[in-house]
Amino acid sequence: MKILGIGKNYVNNIEEKDFNKSGNQLIFSKPESSLVTNNKDVLYPTFTNELIYEVELVIKIGKQGKNISEAEAVSYISEIGVGIDYTAKDVLTSSRETKGPWDLAKGFDGAAPVSSFKPISNFCDVTNINFDLKINGKQLQVGNTAYMIYNFAEIIAFTSKYMTLEPGDLIFTGTPAKGAGEIFKGDQLQASIEGELLLDFKMI
Repeated sequence: MKILGIGKNYVNNIEEKDFNKSGNQLIFSKPESSLVTNNKDVLYPTFTNELIYEVELVIKIGKQGKNISEAEAVSYISEIGVGIDYTAKDVLTSSRETKGPWDLAKGFDGAAPVSSFKPISNFCDVTNINFDLKINGKQLQVGNTAYMIYNFAEIIAFTSKYMTLEPGDLIFTGTPAKGAGEIFKGDQLQASIEGELLLDFKMI
């Protein structure tokens, strides 16, 4: 199973979408060992002093595909969930100084908490899905897929040019342009899709 992510994929104003489309999507990966499921609490990693959260919709691939067209891409999604893309910011900064990879900053154990998934048939329009994140009861991120620079279909089509997508693969599709920030031990994170609480866990 692959876990992929796309960076810098949301704008604050829909009018900004075309301006930000370069055609070169920023894709990275996380290992399967970074996953945390079933709303289990997440251990704060010992090697960082600056852990950053980003709430993201996560799409699950339902069938194998390579060189998928944008017109057919959404049919390759079986389910949609919500997750947190964690970044050890200080580790990432150190890696960037030497032009190193993102793996240690993005792929550590616990870097990808993911909710249960809802069938894609539950969503009548994947270009208009609301989601949000509350930390300690305070709403800090709000997103809607209409503000994506590259939508689900474009992400799948682009990614499948380079690698075969397999059933069960997960793609983190980007975080809202505002609200990402630092997380601390003891914080409670609650993420919802269309008002339904799906992800609920604590940093310990």
